[in-house]
Amino acid sequence: MHRFARGKSFLDKLEMTEGVHCSMPNTIAVPDGLQTDLRRMAGERAERWLRELPALADRMCQEWGLAIEGAPMHGARGLVLLVRRGEEPLALKLAWPDAVTTEEYRALPAWAGRGMVRLIDARPEQGVALLERLDASRSLATLPLADSIPIAGALIGTLAVETGEPFTAMADRAAEITAALEPRWHSTGEPFPRHLLERAHELARNLGQRPPSRTMVNWDLHYGNVLAGARLPWIAVDPMAVLGDPELGLAQLLWTRLDEMSGPAELRTHLDSLVHHAGLERDLARDWALVRLVDYWLWGLGIGLTDDPARCATIIEWLEL
Repeated sequence: MHRFARGKSFLDKLEMTEGVHCSMPNTIAVPDGLQTDLRRMAGERAERWLRELPALADRMCQEWGLAIEGAPMHGARGLVLLVRRGEEPLALKLAWPDAVTTEEYRALPAWAGRGMVRLIDARPEQGVALLERLDASRSLATLPLADSIPIAGALIGTLAVETGEPFTAMADRAAEITAALEPRWHSTGEPFPRHLLERAHELARNLGQRPPSRTMVNWDLHYGNVLAGARLPWIAVDPMAVLGDPELGLAQLLWTRLDEMSGPAELRTHLDSLVHHAGLERDLARDWALVRLVDYWLWGLGIGLTDDPARCATIIEWLEL
């Protein structure tokens, strides 16, 4: 799976399924949509996990003393069950147990609730996490864009935290992009002029040579990944951690709601607002934005996306990147 643009997040399009209102063994019906998504992603490897998912949910409820409340929700990679332990409302996340999930559960304690959902307990090898409960019906995507941008920008800064943990370095991510750009450009039919490809390639190479950083940032932040909470008004979920510049997390906040912007002037205003509220370096933010936009454009074309590559092209044009 593409490391800089996963498409829809685990909580981005949660769907309510017909209900489980108890924690009796094997009462959770695995939604058809989840089965389809996981089989597409993992093939035969997903079959056993899907079969064992109801029993896994029951086992974790028994072990952690949880009572399920309401119907399950699902994304493309697993289930979220609203649960209660005594009087405490929580969420039980049962995600496909791959490296992405393991890295997420490893990163959550490093954020320790600073702008990020709190991890209560986890079994990373099984893809299981017990989290504080947030309101999945209210994300930043439900607010007017002008209201959500300052909040999202501030979160970019809040989520930039120093850590001693060995998360993936920005240089490694930049190297992945540098190596992939030209092959993808050729394989997708050379969809834009070579000078844009060469500029993105040069920027990615240069950004990868910046001094090593111990700052952990979330490069998968977007409006659907920020939910309303009780502890804080807005809390990020479903993170992907990398050590590096906070600026590399800005691009998705442009392309995910571009359709709500009227034109270049409004896009520039929103970019300025994100940079200001996040406390970013404007030139560095623009450089990372161009690299990620070109990379996502090519990756999206490669897997058959149509709308998002067009959005990337529009942003590059409007911002004169």
